[in-house]
Amino acid sequence: MKHTQYESEHTKFIKQLKEKTPGMEERQQAGRALLWDKAPLSLDEQRRIDESRLRQQAYPYQTKV
Repeated sequence: MKHTQYESEHTKFIKQLKEKTPGMEERQQAGRALLWDKAPLSLDEQRRIDESRLRQQAYPYQTKV
């Protein structure tokens, strides 16, 4: 017997929150786009970024011999 009518407390909370605050999902998507959804880099930009990285020694606190 499956419990198809069961709804957890968390699910109920999220549904109520979405009903109380219209536009919340749009603001979440806008925030995600601001921080995570970036335009792809061209091959020249990727090469320039890779070449400009400074190599760090394996253990930074060890003096160079």
